[in-house]
This record gives sequence, C-alpha cells and structure tokens, in this order.
Amino acid sequence: MPQSVTVVPGSSLKPAEAALFVGVVDRSPASTPSRAPRRPGPARLDEATAALDHAGTLEAALERSEFSADPGKITEAPGGAARFPRAFVVGLGRPGALDMETMRLIGAAIARKCAEIKAPAAAVEIHHAIDADGAIEPARAGKAVGEAFGLLACDFDEFRGKATAAAARPSVRLASSDADFVAGLRLGLALAESANIARVISNTPPNVATPAWIAERARAIGRKAGLKVDVMAGAALERAAMTGLINVGKASENPPCMIRLEYAPKGGGKGQRPVVLIGKTMTYDTGGLSLKVNNGMRGMKGDKDGGCAVLGAMHAIATVVKPRRPVVALLAAAENSVSDEAYRPDDVLTYRNGVTVEVTNTDAEGRLVLADALCWACKEEKAQSIVDLATLTGGVVVALGSTYAGMFCEDEALRAHVEAAASASGERVWRLPMHREYREMMKSTIADILNSNPDRKAHPIQGAAFLSYFVEEGVPWCHLDIAGVHRSEGDKGMFVRDVPTGWGVRLLAELVAGM
Repeated sequence: MPQSVTVVPGSSLKPAEAALFVGVVDRSPASTPSRAPRRPGPARLDEATAALDHAGTLEAALERSEFSADPGKITEAPGGAARFPRAFVVGLGRPGALDMETMRLIGAAIARKCAEIKAPAAAVEIHHAIDADGAIEPARAGKAVGEAFGLLACDFDEFRGKATAAAARPSVRLASSDADFVAGLRLGLALAESANIARVISNTPPNVATPAWIAERARAIGRKAGLKVDVMAGAALERAAMTGLINVGKASENPPCMIRLEYAPKGGGKGQRPVVLIGKTMTYDTGGLSLKVNNGMRGMKGDKDGGCAVLGAMHAIATVVKPRRPVVALLAAAENSVSDEAYRPDDVLTYRNGVTVEVTNTDAEGRLVLADALCWACKEEKAQSIVDLATLTGGVVVALGSTYAGMFCEDEALRAHVEAAASASGERVWRLPMHREYREMMKSTIADILNSNPDRKAHPIQGAAFLSYFVEEGVPWCHLDIAGVHRSEGDKGMFVRDVPTGWGVRLLAELVAGM
C-alpha cells in the first residue's frame, strides 16, 4: 500500500513516471452471463476518454480476454497510452449504478494497483466516463477515491522492530484534469487523515495507550486543530461525581479520566447548545473480577475505539468540516483491571443524576463509564443532541455481523441525520428497537437498575436500555454499538486484514456537516 498520498496539479506530472487510469461503463446486454467477460458494446470508450487514446491501446484493452467492466476491475492497455508508459482501463459497472460505495471500491482498486506496480504518480481520468454516465458527480467520485487512497495509506508499523524487514511503501502523487474531481480528492484525503488518527491510536497497545496517554494525544491533536481540551482526573472526578469512571478504573495502576474537547466556531454559534459526541474509551478490558476466559482478552485494546473515533471526528470537524455550531466531545477513559481495589458484582453505585445501579457483571463496564458522560452532557453541556459510540456488546455482532453498526435512536430528526451521514460515509447503521419493555428488563430488586441482566435475551438492546436511564427526557440521543465494525476482517477494499477501521470518524464528520 502507498505510504503517503498527495494531490498535485496535472501539469506537474511527468507522464513517463505516472500511470494513467481511465474509466469505462459496462454497456453490454443485460442478458450477458455474469461469468462471461462483459464488454462495453459499440460505444466502447466515451468520447472524451477516446480522445486520449491516440494509438488505440485503450480500445485494445477492451478486447483482451481478461477485460471486465465490472466495478473495480482493472485491465492494462498494452503499450500505455497518451505518453503514459502504463495505462489502465477501470471498470465502473452498469450505467446509472455508480454510487459512493462503489466509487470507494473503485478507488481502492486503483490504489492497490498503484502499490502493486510501484507507481510514484497516477493520472486519474475516470471523470470523463463518470460525466457521461451521470449517476454521480465528479466531486463526490473524487472524494470517494481520495478516502480509499488515504485509508489504504495508513501506517501501522510503529511497533515493528529489528526482526522485521521494512516493506517498501512508495509515496503516490495523484492528479486529474477535472477541477471538481481534484477538489473531491483533497476532501477525501483530509477525511481519511482524521480517520487514520483514530486508527493509529486504536492500534496502540495498552502498555502504551493508557488513559493518561490518550489524554496527552487529545491535547496534542487539540493544539494543532484549534480545539480546547480539558482533562478531569483524580480529585476532579470525585468533585464531578463520575461514579462509573471512578469505580471501573480504581483497580488499575493507570487512573481513569474524562477528556473533554470543544470546537467553537469562529464568528458564529454563540448561544447555541452544542452537539455532544461521546466515546467509550476503555484502554483495556480484562473483564475485571468477572474475568474474561480463554482468549477473550485478546484484542481488548480495541475497546477504546468509540473514543478513538470521536477523537478523530473532532479533528475532522475542526480542520475539514468547520461547522457554524459548537461541538463538544467527551471521552470516558479507563482501564478495567483486577486488584484488591476492584469493584465487585453486588456493589451498588449511585450516579450524579440519582440513579442507582446494582453491579451484576464487572465485564459490562463500558456502559458504566458512558453513563457518567451522558449525565454530564445533559446537565453541564446542555446538549442540543447526543451521539455516543461504543464497542458495547458481543450481542450486536451476533445480530448484525460486521456489515452494520447497531443504531438505537428514538428521535426521528436525529435518526434521519444519522442515517443520511451513514449513507454519505458508507459506514452503515441498522436501527434496533428500544421499546419500554427493554428498560423493564434492566430493573433491579435492590437498586434502580442492573448493569447487566443475566438473561441473554435482547443482549445488544440491554446496553442501550441501560444507557437510556442517564439521558434526560427531551434530549435527542443516538447510541451506536460498533462492536462488529470497528476492525476489518479481510484484506479487501479500503482496508487490509485485522486493522482498525476508524469506523465512525467519517460518519460523525458527515453528521455534523449536515446538521
């Protein structure tokens, strides 16, 4: 994969060192068997792309036995084209079917091909075919391609040692002759940069990424991006009655903290109540005294990925989106460990909003720290709306796999905004129910509620039902359970195998931009 990606003027590219990528729409008869190579039919290349094909090599690529116009399929033109020694035809799929998800797959295919051939530069001229197709604007197409290139360029090699040979990862310069496509490329790369901030922090091991380390990273990001950052720890947590953080984190030698980031718009937003973004930031989760068994602990450094996503989103909001409304982020950071100081099953915790919680399972700790943040968002921030992200339940993985995040949102207006942002970002959500009967499931015989009902019925909904007790009536709230989507499972598209996806960074950026 490329090491870094930059967008440069097309005039600065030297054709001798760049690869040319053009697009073709699949205009073959609909009855063509799917297993047979599809050809674009008599029209072949669109008129503007054909004008680049001085020697006929691009047309010749369409006649190769391996050619397909399916989305992301790439065929090399023999001998290059238009002064480019290497040229490729990229399949864009059926007419009218192009959308952002397909464009990201196409962008990832181009990025992977650039890495495969070690191209230091690429002229991406697929906009001619996109214009001719008309299903998606060049600016949006460029944004999708930029996101794909940027996400594939993420560097996870910080902890490689001397026993590993460093893989060659050349930098890539991108150019296009279409100004709108170029603007989209720049926007997509900027959003990917914010997502990669979250991904690198997510991948940082727990002996490094302690709550205090996360706080320092937030401060550093805030200084560069122009965000105000405050950290509550120690006695400040006691004064703020952060019951969940104090109890969940007290067994660890790495103390808990609440990290607050604030974006304040310049010349606007005065008097507006903020949108509040909340992230579960468990830097490691052993399960506490309800200890995880077998290999259940492996990968628990990713239990901070809700907070990582919110931190990356705040970077995007401050540097890319720049909305005319205030935005506040709360990262509830703690390590769930084991010691003689650990909180116990049977403990009862009293929260700042007066709700009492009987602890039945110390491995249901994320909801306990999120409860603090939700109380604070309602009372102290006077939130206009709240969105929280958390790797909260294994149940949501059983329900939705790695295709969708679970969405719980009973406010129609906020839900519409989240769904629109999910569609724009390609980070999919699926609404799950929040009937009052689920809240009844969380009732305790000795306190107000349980933190976990031993009955596994409606397991992912239990977490959301618990959290609902800490959101003031009338405050629009959306809970996103990202346990199934925060890490990639395969080496395809914009991600390589077993790395953090940064899920939620782009969705939250799109959400704030659209509100």
